[in-house]
Amino acid sequence: MKIARHTVASIEYRLTDDSGELIDSSEGHAPLQYVHGTEGIVPGLESALEGKGAGDVVDVRVAPEQGYGERDEGQIHAVPRKQFPPGEIKVGMQVQARGQGGDVVLTVFKVEGDVVHLDANHPLAGVPLNFHVKVVDVRTATAEEIAHGHVHGPGGHHHH
Repeated sequence: MKIARHTVASIEYRLTDDSGELIDSSEGHAPLQYVHGTEGIVPGLESALEGKGAGDVVDVRVAPEQGYGERDEGQIHAVPRKQFPPGEIKVGMQVQARGQGGDVVLTVFKVEGDVVHLDANHPLAGVPLNFHVKVVDVRTATAEEIAHGHVHGPGGHHHH
């Protein structure tokens, strides 16, 4: 079976940046499972996996616009320190806030006196992504998985 819309692909992967630094990997974990065609993975990787089957190995460089998008300087915010709960605020911390489209995760990138500088861009925005992927398995997605847009059962999403 080949990877196509509404199949479940199980993949092992390594993700590195252009300098070769490891960003993420499935090594030591069960393979990643996703429903193809439901935007469960970045678009550039999904299109590179289309038509592949079990045992295939794919090396693909995904440009930011096909990954997590370009950086948007409009997503940088300066917020008064008093809007945060007491306690230390450090560079690299992530905070959750309510945005127009739901919850947003922001990363603290600078603290200057009484001002905290936050970045709402995805941490990998603007970063080319280098994937090394091995397709482990491909199966037909269930109607429920297609409706929900994610995998159910072992290695997939569990509803609580």
